[in-house]
Order: sequence, then structure tokens, then C-alpha cells
Amino acid sequence: METELHVPQIELRGLCKVYQIPGGEVQALNSISLTIEKGDIYGIIGMSGAGKSTLIRCLNRLDTPTDGQVLIDGQNILTMNKQDLRNTRRRMAMIFQQFNLLMQKNVARNVRYPLEIAGVPKKKANERVMELLKIVGLEEKADAFPGQLSGGQKQRVAIARALAGDPEMLLCDEATSALDPMTTQSILALLQKINSELGITVVLITHEMAVIRQICNKVAILDGGKLAEKGTVDEVFMHTKSAAGKRLFGILPEQEDALPTQPALRIVFNGETSGQPIISRLVKDCNMDVNILSADIRQLNQKVFGQMMIQRPEEPEELKLVKGYLEKAGLTVEEVSGQ
Repeated sequence: METELHVPQIELRGLCKVYQIPGGEVQALNSISLTIEKGDIYGIIGMSGAGKSTLIRCLNRLDTPTDGQVLIDGQNILTMNKQDLRNTRRRMAMIFQQFNLLMQKNVARNVRYPLEIAGVPKKKANERVMELLKIVGLEEKADAFPGQLSGGQKQRVAIARALAGDPEMLLCDEATSALDPMTTQSILALLQKINSELGITVVLITHEMAVIRQICNKVAILDGGKLAEKGTVDEVFMHTKSAAGKRLFGILPEQEDALPTQPALRIVFNGETSGQPIISRLVKDCNMDVNILSADIRQLNQKVFGQMMIQRPEEPEELKLVKGYLEKAGLTVEEVSGQ
């Protein structure tokens, strides 16, 4: 019997987007290829102008790519007719940074609006609205108006409205950028709940590494319209390769002229080793001094990781000894060049 070929829920192949501007053009996306599986919480991160928002708008063809393919369950949305595209878009809901609520309608009417457009009977629609408000924790705000809500509550209404059509994918374009840190955490926890309990794939566009660290299982790093790095959050953190990735994960400063003045070793501790006194053991067992340049502990995808920068030994034999000792202890070690 033939094995059925696995088809990812979302796949980008060689995605390009060029905007024409007076006197030339801007390449917002340059040959982006990545795969998003059903059930992922996939973070797409980059600094301002990296191409993140263009990418997410290409996923549901709000923006049409210049070249490449956007496949949803193996079907290229760029070649779909209008009816097939409408049907595909119904499977993909979107939430934005600015909430986009109807200010003259109360919370219940905002959430019910997509159901009204779809022709759902009023009684059934009202029942669904209360189910959705319960999911986002706003049952008691059904009769309130957007102007009476906090930013976090407005975003919860927007999420409830996005869920009204029973989507399979939720696209979030900087959905927490307008919120304070505590509110951001609660919204991210809600998205995580929606992902785990409703089985909805979440694609998160953000410029904040804290968002990636809190809930994403996979990440793609965009830099100047190009894909700098992709993989599981653990893999990208433990084995960061690109300069953009190293800046976003705090390994390198954002400004190149702020790099360490001397060569360094970056050491990454996973959850099992982050609490062990390995550096003090290194000093004792190898009988050498260690100059610590920086250190911190972070939570990534609900796991604890630590990272440390130490001055790299100048002597090749000492460098080999230190790297071997740390790697034998289960740590990831890589060299970081100074200025």
C-alpha cells in the first residue's frame, strides 16, 4: 500500500513581493520558503521593514505576491478562482494591532457581525456569540461598547469575532504591539489556549522576542525581506546562525559597533543544566580563570534556558580544553567574534 504524502497546512515556496515606487522598486520579500504545520504556533519575527506584515498579508492574498507560491493544504491560492479563494479565506481569520472594532456597536454585535453577514439565524448567532465571549473571558461585557473597554479587552473582542467563522488558522499581525506587557502576556495565553483547545493553527507576526519566547513552537526570522533563519524555537536559540537571529535573541547587540571588543564563547544551558554550577567546576577542574562578559536566563516555549558569554581563551590548547569540557557537560558552545 502506498504511503500518503504529507501535505503541510501552509507552505510558502519562493515567495517574492516587489513594490513599485517613484524612481524604482522595493523588494519587500525575497524568495521566502517555509512550512507551517497544522497545530503550530508559528512566530515570524524581524525588525521594522523586514517584510513581516507583507508576508502575512500574502498568506490570505490580501496582498498578491510578485512571484512564488502560497499553498494551503497543497492548493495554490494564487491560481484559485474567486469562489475557491473565498472558501479558503473563510478558513483563515485575521486579527490586527488596532483591533478594528465597530465603535457604534456593542461587544455582542461586534462578535455577531460576521455571523450576520453569513446569514446565520439570529437565535443561533446569539448562542454562538455567548460561547465565543466565554472563550475569551468577556461574557459580562456583551452589552458594553468598545469605547468602554481597555486595550486588552478590545483585542479579546477582536479575537472572539475572528473565531466566529470557525477558522482553522488564525493570522495575527502585531496583535499585541499596542498593549502593555502584562496585557500582552494574557492575550498570548489566550492564543495558546485557543491553539490547544480548539486546534487552531496560529501564525504570529511580531518584532518582540518576548512574544516568541512565551508561546511559539517554531520561528522564522526575516531580515531585509530575506529569510535569515527558521526552525523550532529551541533549535534556533541553541544554534543561532544568522546575525539577525543573534541580535534578536540577545547574543549580539543591535548595533554592530557595540560588539564585544574581544573574541568570546557563547554558552547555552538547557533546562536540565541551567541550574548547575558548571562554570565554577570548569575553573576548578581545568585550573584556569574564566572572564564572564554577560549572562541571563530566559524562558523559551515554556522551557528554561540560560546563556552566557565568556572571554575566549587565546591559546588554542586552552580553547580546545574549555570547549571540550563544556560540550561534554551537555552545553552548546559557539565562538562569537569581537570587533
